[in-house]
Amino acid sequence: MNSILLESANLIADKALQKARELKFAPMTVAVLDAGGQMKVLKREDHASLLRPEIALGKAWGVLGMGFGGRELARRAEQMPMFFTALNAMSDGRMVPVAGGVLIRNSEGQVIGSVGISGDTSDNDEICAVYGVEAAGLTPDTGRKD
Repeated sequence: MNSILLESANLIADKALQKARELKFAPMTVAVLDAGGQMKVLKREDHASLLRPEIALGKAWGVLGMGFGGRELARRAEQMPMFFTALNAMSDGRMVPVAGGVLIRNSEGQVIGSVGISGDTSDNDEICAVYGVEAAGLTPDTGRKD
């Protein structure tokens, strides 16, 4: 299984936090998971609120578990609320179906991990996640349909 390396996971987190500071967003927490759903990196900025690590992890875990980015996850949750209620129960509440959860793809398009960010609005969280993934030379998959 192709999976994200620690060096890349750290770079994603660091660059995402750098972007958040540059844009003067609220304090962020970044979670990067490998392709098997295991934590590679968790970074919580000073003054980030109490639940931010759990929310960031839930965004990353949800997109990885379902195989599509946070925007698509949010669309489907809105269209099928009963199904997502069941998924959330099955996952012990670990699924957060909103923007800010991003799949990480390699140059062949394979999912090698995911990143979840929490701290500001979901849209702003996603801006930072995309920036971090791209800075690592990888491809972000937000689930956006353009």
